[in-house]
Amino acid sequence: MAPPFRAEQIGSLLRPEELLKARASSDLSKSYVPVLPEEVKRITCEAIASAVQKQESLSIRPFTSGEYERHIFYGGFFENLEGMEIMPELPIPSGFRTDFPTVLTLQQLGVKFRPGVVATGKIRHVKSVYGEEWEVLKGLLPESKWKECKLTMPSPTWQHMQLAKGTAYTPSAYTTDESYFTDLTAAYRAEFHSLYTSGLRSIQIDDPNLTFFLTESFLSGCTTDNIDPSALLTLYIAAHNSILASRPKDLHVGIHLCRGNMKDSTHVMSGSYEGIAKRLFTELEYDTFYLEYDSERAGDFEPLRHLPIGKNVVLGVVSSKETELEDLGDLEKRVWEAAGVIARGQGRSREVVVREVLGVSPQCGFASMSQGGGKGMGMERMWEKLVLVRDLARRIWGEEAV
Repeated sequence: MAPPFRAEQIGSLLRPEELLKARASSDLSKSYVPVLPEEVKRITCEAIASAVQKQESLSIRPFTSGEYERHIFYGGFFENLEGMEIMPELPIPSGFRTDFPTVLTLQQLGVKFRPGVVATGKIRHVKSVYGEEWEVLKGLLPESKWKECKLTMPSPTWQHMQLAKGTAYTPSAYTTDESYFTDLTAAYRAEFHSLYTSGLRSIQIDDPNLTFFLTESFLSGCTTDNIDPSALLTLYIAAHNSILASRPKDLHVGIHLCRGNMKDSTHVMSGSYEGIAKRLFTELEYDTFYLEYDSERAGDFEPLRHLPIGKNVVLGVVSSKETELEDLGDLEKRVWEAAGVIARGQGRSREVVVREVLGVSPQCGFASMSQGGGKGMGMERMWEKLVLVRDLARRIWGEEAV
């Protein structure tokens, strides 16, 4: 079955100036903000309404809120679970895994502290975490278009993977990684159920950190910390699959992998998916893989030969970091090139793969953090990029493709 949208967007959009000013005046530049002030909520809702109207007018799908409610893409979830506590100033690098790539980048930029969220008690889902975000988005559209919406969520492994070994939870809360993930993934399933009951049908899990298993620094850090990287990846795959257990058949859930997309086009790593592709494609139970493929730093398409029949790939061939508009013909050639690799691995024709497996998108969101964005990227060019994705889909799959 084809992905739900042939032309995708990854989630975050550049914030309008009024929203940035409102957040700045309320000191909302932190990664984890449990509650927004009412005035900021009002301005946020107005900005989302404007963004949704623009998406509607340009036939850009799926509808998203642009992550305008959050300072950063992974905000809003962990800090709103019972038993989780924000640690606002964990020291860099000692508070984090040895040679963790993101922390190394922040260290080079002179950053001294970074927040995290630690389980200091038993993790429980006591209310919908992103329910308010979803209510705002769906309230701007008729019920018939709710199925054309998507909401993004951070990976269940986010805190555990970056925090120093053994510090994702306190000894009084949990004694094993497995028990920590048992409760955390149960919270995800409860959130899925709540959102599904309210009408949401498409969720994207963001996990750029999984690509760190391709980096020498992360692997050497694991060795220093006496951690087996293969066993750690097994633990994380199990956590991902646990959040997907018993989900409704018509709830589409995909996973986004990229190389990081920080302010001014800063990225965290480069390299092919080859080292982890077979395990991720065959062991993860997601419906769709959203993959960065806009430049050589993501490697070639060869890892896609491991994609099994029954799973989809959305090719992130349009850059959200670089302002230059890609050539439509060149993009189409890349899609067919990727289809050829998948076809070879599956023993099918390119035409069948294009019809049943592929979609296209930007390689990442346009503002993973509220002040972020590609160097020189402005609102007008952002919408032009999304229209380019739309036009690419129509060129390949016909005028009705969305």
